[in-house]
Amino acid sequence: MKNITDSFLCLGYWTSAGSFGFNTDILATNPINLSVVLGVLIFFGKGVLSDLLDNRKQRILKTIRNSEELREGAIQQMEKARARLRKVEKEANQFRVNGYSEIEREKLKLINSIYTNLEKFENDKNETIRFEEQRAINQVRQRVFQQALQGALGTLNSCLNNELHLRTISANIGMFGAMKEIK
Repeated sequence: MKNITDSFLCLGYWTSAGSFGFNTDILATNPINLSVVLGVLIFFGKGVLSDLLDNRKQRILKTIRNSEELREGAIQQMEKARARLRKVEKEANQFRVNGYSEIEREKLKLINSIYTNLEKFENDKNETIRFEEQRAINQVRQRVFQQALQGALGTLNSCLNNELHLRTISANIGMFGAMKEIK
C-alpha cells in the first residue's frame, strides 16, 4: 500500500530532494483537485454568481411587468378599437339605411315628376288637337261660306236684272229698319 504522502503534493514535505513532481495517478488526484477547485469557486464565486442570478431575476421580472403593462395597454386599445368599430359599423348601417330610403324617396319623386310631365303633355296634346280641330272646322266653314257666297252671287248675277236687284235691296233695307225698331 502506498503512503498517503505519496499520492498528494505536500507543501511541507518534499518527496525527493530538490525536485518538484506531479502525481500522475488520475483516480487518486482528480477528486481532491476538483473538490479544492469547487470549494474555492463556491467560496469566492458564490457572491458573484448570486448577484448575477439576482440581476437576471430582476431583469426577467421587470420584463414580465413591462409585458403585462403592454398587454393591458394593448387590451385597452383593442377594446377602444372594437368600440369604435361597432360605432362605425352602426353609422355605416345607418347611412346605408338612410341612403336606401333617400334613394326610394328620390325614385318616387322622379316617378311622380314623370307622371306630372306626362299628364301635362297629354293635356297639351289634347288642347292642340282641339285647337287644330277648331281651326279645321273654321277653315271648312269659311270655304263653304265662300263657295255658297260665290254660288249665290253667281245665281243672283245670272238671275237678277236691275229691277229685281233694286227690289231686293229695298226689302233688305226694310228688314234692317224693322229690326232697329224692335231693339
